[in-house]
Parts: sequence; C-alpha cells; structure tokens
Amino acid sequence: MAEDELDAIRARRMAELQTNYGGGPGGGPSKEQQEEMAQKRAEMKHAILAQVLDQQARARLNTIAVAKPEKAQMVENMLVQMAQSGQIQTKLNEDQLKGLLEQVSERTQKKTTVKFDRRRAHLDDSDDDF
Repeated sequence: MAEDELDAIRARRMAELQTNYGGGPGGGPSKEQQEEMAQKRAEMKHAILAQVLDQQARARLNTIAVAKPEKAQMVENMLVQMAQSGQIQTKLNEDQLKGLLEQVSERTQKKTTVKFDRRRAHLDDSDDDF
C-alpha cells in the first residue's frame, strides 16, 4: 500500500514539474515558451538600442543589417552589453557608431591568401595543343 501511495505522489509531482517547466518527457521549455522568450529578448534589445543610439545612428545600423546581418548582430550585441555594463552614458551619434564599426571591422577582418602551385601550372600541357 505504501508503494502505491509513493508512486501516486511521484506521478503527481512529475506532472506538476512538467506543467511548471513546460516540458514533456524531454524536459525544458516548450517551443511556444522559447519563442515567447526570444521575442521578449528581441524587444528588450530594441528598446536598449533606441535608448543608446540617436536616429541617424539607428538608421545606419539598420542599413548595415540589410547588407551584412551577422556584422549588425555583432554590433547590436556589443552595444547592448556596453549599455548594460554602464559604458555608454549618452546617446551615440552616427560618427561614434562609425568608430565602433571600424573597431569591429578591424577585429573581424579576414586576410585572403592566394596560393599558386607552380608545379601544376608547369604540368598543364594545354598550350601544346595549338
């Protein structure tokens, strides 16, 4: 009898945990809750960016987001972190945003190298066909 009661208590507790944390047997939040949390994060990020950037800087960042979304995402995250840590005291204007963008570009700039294999070029005998 005690085992049956314990099993019932465990089953109720498991059902309660699943409803509280939104998970099925796999655990974790449900897809709806994840989408809601992502939407809240995006709204919070946009609110912070509106407080930190003036209108021209915001327009420039949106233009960059169209051309290079990953770079704009990186800059937005950097601005949010700076605002949350108190590094940004006033609204950034377009020139200050340009400086920040230059810093990001210097850090993420990729060097392209071209390697020419002379041996293969020498072995190619397509010129002899003429």
